[in-house]
Amino acid sequence: MNTLFDKIWDAHTVKILDGDSCVLYIDRQYIHEVTSPQAFASLRERGVGVFRPAQVTASPDHNIPTHDQHLPIADPQSAAQVAALYGNCADNGITMFPIGSPRNGIIHVIGPETGLTQPGMTIVCGDSHTSTHGALGCIAFGIGTSEVEMALASQCILQSKPKSMRINIEGELRPGVCSKDIILYIISKIGTGGGTGHFVEFAGSAIRSLSMEARMTVCNMSIEMGARGGMIAPDQTTFDYLKGREFAPQGKAWDEAVERWSALRSEPDAVFDKEITFDAADIEPMITYGTNPSMGVAVGG
Repeated sequence: MNTLFDKIWDAHTVKILDGDSCVLYIDRQYIHEVTSPQAFASLRERGVGVFRPAQVTASPDHNIPTHDQHLPIADPQSAAQVAALYGNCADNGITMFPIGSPRNGIIHVIGPETGLTQPGMTIVCGDSHTSTHGALGCIAFGIGTSEVEMALASQCILQSKPKSMRINIEGELRPGVCSKDIILYIISKIGTGGGTGHFVEFAGSAIRSLSMEARMTVCNMSIEMGARGGMIAPDQTTFDYLKGREFAPQGKAWDEAVERWSALRSEPDAVFDKEITFDAADIEPMITYGTNPSMGVAVGG
C-alpha cells in the first residue's frame, strides 16, 4: 500500500520518462532575491514567459536588513538583487510581499502563516530549507537556479523519485526537550548522510504531539541528514493551524479540503525503503560541536 509520499508524488506525476526521471507538476513555487534573477534573465533571453504566475509567490528575505528597513539597502549586490526581484515580479504579474509589508518575512515561514502552503501540495523554492513546508503534509524541497527557471516556464520540473524513509519517535518527550533536540538527536544517530536519496516521513506519538511550529523545525532540518526533504502527515493540529488563514479555503471549500487532507496519510501496511524507530525517552536537550550537524551530544552526555 502507498506511503503518504507516494500518494502525493504519484498524483503530481505528469509523465514518466526513460530511466528514472519524471515530469513533476508543482502546485506552488516560492522565490526570493538570491536564486531567481538568473532564472528570469534566462527566460528573457529565450523569450519565454512565466507559465502560471498566480502559483508563484515572492518575498525578499535573504539579503535584507533586519532593522531600519525604511532605509536603502547598504550593500550594492544585495540592493541589486532585491531591485531585480521587484522588477521581475512586476513584469510577470507575480505576487510579492515587499520589504516593510506585514506579509514580508522568511519565505518558508510566511507560506504556512498566510495559508498559501497547504497539505498535499508539491512545493519548490531555490533554497535548501524548502523542506520546512513538509510539516503541513507537503512534498517540498529545494531546487537549483536552472530548476527555478524550469518551474517558472512550465510549472513542472524534471525529477527522479527519491526512496521513502520513515523515522518514528514514540513515547513522551522529557521536560525541556524541544523539536530542535529531536532532529539533532536523530542526526547524531544516523549521520549527515543517513537520509541521502530518501524523502523522510516523521511519525510516531512524539511527533504528533508537536505544534506546527515545532514540526516545521523538524522538517526544516531533514536536509541536514542528507534527505531530499521531510514531511509529517496532516492531522487536527494541522487543520487548526490553517483554519481562518488568509489564503486557506473558506466555508464549504474548507470542509471539503479537510476531508481531502484527512486521507493524506501512509496506509497501515505501507512499506518504506528504510524505517527507523527511536524512543522519545532517550532524547535529552542536545548541543552540537565541531563541523557538521551529526556532531551532537546530550547535555548530560
